[in-house]
Amino acid sequence: MATAVPAASLRAPSSSPAAAARRLGAGAPSLRKRHCAVAPVAAACGPAPPRQLDNEEAASSGRRRVLVAGAAAFLSRPNPAAFASEAKKGFLPVVDKKAGYSFLYPFGWEEVAVQGQDKVYKDVIEPLESVSVNSIPTSKEDIRDLGPPDKVAEALIKKVLAPPTQKTKLIEAKENDVDGRAYYTFEFTAQAPNYTRHALGAIVIANGKFFTLTTGANERRWEKMKDRLHTVVDSFKIENRI
Repeated sequence: MATAVPAASLRAPSSSPAAAARRLGAGAPSLRKRHCAVAPVAAACGPAPPRQLDNEEAASSGRRRVLVAGAAAFLSRPNPAAFASEAKKGFLPVVDKKAGYSFLYPFGWEEVAVQGQDKVYKDVIEPLESVSVNSIPTSKEDIRDLGPPDKVAEALIKKVLAPPTQKTKLIEAKENDVDGRAYYTFEFTAQAPNYTRHALGAIVIANGKFFTLTTGANERRWEKMKDRLHTVVDSFKIENRI
């Protein structure tokens, strides 16, 4: 749409075509101010917008840079599950992709090699504070096929998790459902001549194997460690192998 030229400009005397052009040009800033406030139109008009718009654009550009940087940081993170595990304060993740399981262990524990165990992490100062994972082949498909939680846990404790010379006591055993799979978790003590270990365990059948995770501490440190040990047990998870 053509822009009307103010009547005052038309009535002003003109000594020459060039002078008329200069007078018409002198009115251009007010036209730009009136019709070029929207950024795309202002860009098409040619001359730079007033200083106020420069400040607004600078602020907008700064916000865009912050958003781009935030998006780049998010995309550079590991997958959500791994990131969630790493973000848990005071714990480190273990992910065994070949065996198909994962769990957390307290920061400061070190990995050690123990014959017959898949993974073992323990505190070098308090050796009874540890977590171990073991797996054996099985033809069963569900932990419930072996019996109720208390019977299965008690048999496992007496035959596998504690030496025959130790006096054991099952405190609690229960079934938990995680992503549609049944896990048995349990709590027990194993008394030796010079110490008593207070422990937690989790067992599950998946991918053709019977998995056992056990963690615990000296009875004298149980109250201090029990929350962390429950976190270890609760973090144990089996992934379906394709």
